[in-house]
Amino acid sequence: MDLTQLGHRIKQARLERGWSQRELCEQAGLSARFLVQLERGEANPSIGRLGGLAQALGLSAVSLLAGLGPGDALDEIAAHARALPLVQRRRLLLRLRTERREKLALVGLRGAGKSTIGHALAAKLGCPFVELNRQVEEEAGMSLAEVFEFHGAERYRELAWLALEGALARPGPAVLEIGGSLVTEDRLLGLLRVHCRVVWLRASPEEHLARVQEQGDLRPLAGFTDPLTQLRSILEERTPLYAQADLEVWTSAGVEQALAAIAG
Repeated sequence: MDLTQLGHRIKQARLERGWSQRELCEQAGLSARFLVQLERGEANPSIGRLGGLAQALGLSAVSLLAGLGPGDALDEIAAHARALPLVQRRRLLLRLRTERREKLALVGLRGAGKSTIGHALAAKLGCPFVELNRQVEEEAGMSLAEVFEFHGAERYRELAWLALEGALARPGPAVLEIGGSLVTEDRLLGLLRVHCRVVWLRASPEEHLARVQEQGDLRPLAGFTDPLTQLRSILEERTPLYAQADLEVWTSAGVEQALAAIAG
């Protein structure tokens, strides 16, 4: 586990709440010296201390550890929890497995219906709808097209990672719309699978293209003499990544059928 990144994540969460180190220590029952070492990346907290910190910050232990080690965040927690009595360890991991699935992430190519279905799904579930690309635009202070034009794809991915971390750090359920290309980022896809129930919204290449054309934004397919062939190629390349989702839902039959398949 990367203790430096863990310390930075804890410090950022503390600062976002406007707390001093002393205030966090009081909330989490920690010593000032330990918190200083922890935020510097010099301390390796036990699962008990980690759980206390997460609770004080209004986060989950999973969200604090996600992406900081070579495996699943639950693997990291399980390793730290080995010192706990068996019954306590089982209860902890069961709670964390349930907790990590409170958010829904919609993935798929442009034109899959993520925005339309996402809005409707969030309304049905009574939770926020978060468009990750809109969060990127707000953070960058410019449109998505300008982010790519002036800063390139790498900067876009950095901003998307920060936006996703922020969305996952907020307590409670939410529906997240994930940009089509972001599944090609291993660490981002891994983070989604840790925290969310991932839903792949599917459509035929012809439906994808028709919907994108209706939206009037052909930027992703600009410059191609045969956009349908290009779209098929992109879909074929990303299918193994999208297939890692927990649920596949075809959107050809309409919004209501998709909502029923996802939320019942």
